[in-house]
Amino acid sequence: MIEKLNIVKQRFDEVNDLIIQPDVISNQKRYVELNKEYKDLKALMDVREKYIELTENLQESEEIIADGSDAEMTEMAKLQLDEAKAELPKLDEKIRMMLVPKDPEDAKNVVMEIRAGAGGDEASIFAGDLYKMYNKYADSRGWKCNIVDYNEGTNGGFKEMIFEISGEDVYGTLKFEAGVHRVQRVPQTETQGRVHTSAATVMVLPEAEEFDVEINPKEVRVDFFCSSGPGGQSVNTTYSAVRLTHIPTGLVAQCQDQKSQHKNKEKAFRVLRSRLYDMELAKKLEADSAKRNSMVSSGDRSAKIRTYNYSQGRVTDHRINLTLYDLSNIINGDIQKIVDELQLVENTEKLKENSDAF
Repeated sequence: MIEKLNIVKQRFDEVNDLIIQPDVISNQKRYVELNKEYKDLKALMDVREKYIELTENLQESEEIIADGSDAEMTEMAKLQLDEAKAELPKLDEKIRMMLVPKDPEDAKNVVMEIRAGAGGDEASIFAGDLYKMYNKYADSRGWKCNIVDYNEGTNGGFKEMIFEISGEDVYGTLKFEAGVHRVQRVPQTETQGRVHTSAATVMVLPEAEEFDVEINPKEVRVDFFCSSGPGGQSVNTTYSAVRLTHIPTGLVAQCQDQKSQHKNKEKAFRVLRSRLYDMELAKKLEADSAKRNSMVSSGDRSAKIRTYNYSQGRVTDHRINLTLYDLSNIINGDIQKIVDELQLVENTEKLKENSDAF
């Protein structure tokens, strides 16, 4: 393991030198990539120091015990030896996980899209519940959440909600939320007390930087219109809302959240870039059989991934057969347990794929 960590240290020293080079600083894309790599490698270097310290302690303790000339030193060495033997296997497993190649998209911010599916008004209300759940979760992580566009339901909630979440490792945390979410409960509009099943689709797009996707302005049709949502006279009577149509692909992105036409246009372009980037990413995932066959793959957006059953107070993630009887907390944003389990499964699969490297 030390040999592998020393190889990583060589790369860390190389990156540490590169990020201060003028030609790298002037290349925004390269500079951002190297800074992300530096951050990941720095975390490994911190663990490497602890690993070296423990292995040295273990060796030193064994030498003192073998000598046995000083009873007090021997007793202290035994305690140090026990500590090293207990901690090293845990650290070894942690390092193995950290050495598994990271998805380069994981560090990106995201654009999330929630759309009401089958179930009429109840599906719109559920889509609104999911938006609140992710908003509260983002807040608990210290992430920022900004609405881009929305289409309100006739009886509450949203037919469609598009929003951005920015922070640290957002895509790597939320990418497994993509898919069909199903709710089983008695709707507010139900008079007979019958349980209905409704659904909403969640899409999680890694937010593309300008250098990830180049858009030719001549290939984008820009339309301005009045916002339809709440916001007062200044929003609803001025042409501040923006709709972009990417002519080569037919992709459409719009934003009506801001009073400023310029800000709406800027947001809409971010969404359009992310959708174009996601198209290319989907092709890559399709070609990557290992990712495509992963049980927690986020590639198939039509797959039913999770059920929220209110009468039983349970949430079940169907991909990993995880059932938690904690629905009220989960729907209020406490989804960390589910996130952790999904990431654990993915990392375990990656570890198996890369077992030859160890």
